[in-house]
Amino acid sequence: MDPADFYTGIVAELYGPLKSFSQDPEPYAAFIRQAGIPALELGCGDGDPLLELCRRGLDVDGVDSSADMLERLRRRADEQGIRATVFHQRMEALNLPRRYRAIFLAGPTFTLLPDDATALTALRGIRDHLTEGGTALVPLFTPAPTPAEQIGRVRTATAPDGAELRVSVVSEQRDETARTQTTLLRYERHHGSDSTIEDRPWIMHWYPRDRFETLAMTAGLTVIAVTDPDGKPAFADSTDLLHFRLRTT
Repeated sequence: MDPADFYTGIVAELYGPLKSFSQDPEPYAAFIRQAGIPALELGCGDGDPLLELCRRGLDVDGVDSSADMLERLRRRADEQGIRATVFHQRMEALNLPRRYRAIFLAGPTFTLLPDDATALTALRGIRDHLTEGGTALVPLFTPAPTPAEQIGRVRTATAPDGAELRVSVVSEQRDETARTQTTLLRYERHHGSDSTIEDRPWIMHWYPRDRFETLAMTAGLTVIAVTDPDGKPAFADSTDLLHFRLRTT
């Protein structure tokens, strides 16, 4: 399936109940306060941290490739009485009605783009949607292989209607040359005699620091800082989560 369609159907349904953590909104609120508004969250999913940022009165739009995840976001926004503007578009095909002082991803969602060519197109879209002097924040990391003992291990949760929800890693392939890791995930929903089981390939594509900087430069963006999540300068060879700050050139 197309990587942009991963978070649809049963995956979108199970995402919330099986989610192990929610993004802390504070680092992104701080980024927006520093870079300015309006702001845009790429890959906003079902609303973390977008809804909290909107609740705080920040002018933040969202965009995501999954209509199913955006429907979950809208339901949550209605339940919480939050007004949120979101768009159903792919990160690599942005065509939004306004430009932004701040564009960010809340977590390393950029690694879901399957190759460098798609990443370059996405970076050009970011450049086109930033105001002059605008800033983008792109977190990146190098995924580690799934430990052998976790292959086949099942995580479970219970849906509001009592259905048993399950997710497990079936297999994994890693290509160091292409810089991709493809994890085959099995999603299950069991309710009485009704069962739905679906396997989905989850592709992550990573970037050496110098490669990402070259892509950004080619797209018309300058890397102004590379830090760890705490804002400290990152080591050049780090494979941990790095925050790249980009500015229009």
